Amino acid sequence: MFGARNITEITHFILLGFSDFPRIIAVLFTVFLLTYITTLTWNLCLMVLIKMDSRLHTPMYFFLSNLSFIDICYVTSTVPEMLSNFFQEQQTITVMGCAVQYFVFSTMGLSESCLMTAMAYDRYAAICNPLLYSSIMSPTLCVRMVLMSFMAALPGSLSQLVVIYQLHFCGPNIIKHFFCDMSQLLVLSCTNTFFVQLMTAILTMIYGIINALLIMISYGYIATSIMKITSAKGRSKAFNTCASHLTAVTLFYTSSVFVYLSSSFGSSSSFDRFASVLYTIVIPMLNPLIYSLRNKEIKDALKRLPKKSYNHCNCQKQTHAT
Repeated sequence: MFGARNITEITHFILLGFSDFPRIIAVLFTVFLLTYITTLTWNLCLMVLIKMDSRLHTPMYFFLSNLSFIDICYVTSTVPEMLSNFFQEQQTITVMGCAVQYFVFSTMGLSESCLMTAMAYDRYAAICNPLLYSSIMSPTLCVRMVLMSFMAALPGSLSQLVVIYQLHFCGPNIIKHFFCDMSQLLVLSCTNTFFVQLMTAILTMIYGIINALLIMISYGYIATSIMKITSAKGRSKAFNTCASHLTAVTLFYTSSVFVYLSSSFGSSSSFDRFASVLYTIVIPMLNPLIYSLRNKEIKDALKRLPKKSYNHCNCQKQTHAT
């Protein structure tokens, strides 16, 4: 696909997963399976609820629906493979399969980072320019911002995919992780990885640091606007509209930075694996919960749902009767 340099001695990798913890393997499988099912259920239900309730057809919930979609793809890129490996004696994955898995995982992660920035701009427009909010956050702009989040992620993930195909693997083929992480692939590579590490650092700066700075700038303006509100009730309401997104952003970046630093400083592989569970499995499960628990509009939509279903059933009965 990428020329003769792509020919390597190793054609597959062995994913260690959590096989070196045989005493708790059944517990880990049960916990990860339940977490995955919960993640899919919560995110799908949130997407359906936003789609069904016309009162939730606003920019904020449009972004939230797309965030749920990204989280479903993000967690599905790694967890099903990990769960199936619990029942295999040799947990193998081809070099191509490994590259594709990391490409999907990276694309969804970078897309989520960009979408978080778009959602921060939405909150900035809502708090700092409430009278112009509807005209600023038009449906066309919202769709463009979501598409740009995906399109902006592609150059980063594609460049990493090309790099993986250019690496030579001629030594050990055991990946001490439950998915194909770039840091683990670099350890196994026989190729000089200086360029790859430099490119990874640049991508981290572009997608991580720049997005984080843009979010911080947005919330700087938001905080200034909230402080200018005279009534305590008004300040509380304004803060509550941003609290969920701010919590999600904090969890996303804190967990990512924590795992990135732990792998950079050469922490134990077992610690790195369990730390990676936080941002690959736990965060996608928590996101819909974070946005729903203290959200009055989501709670009201859930209360209206049974009435809509009842009215829909009555309409169908009347139609059949006539």
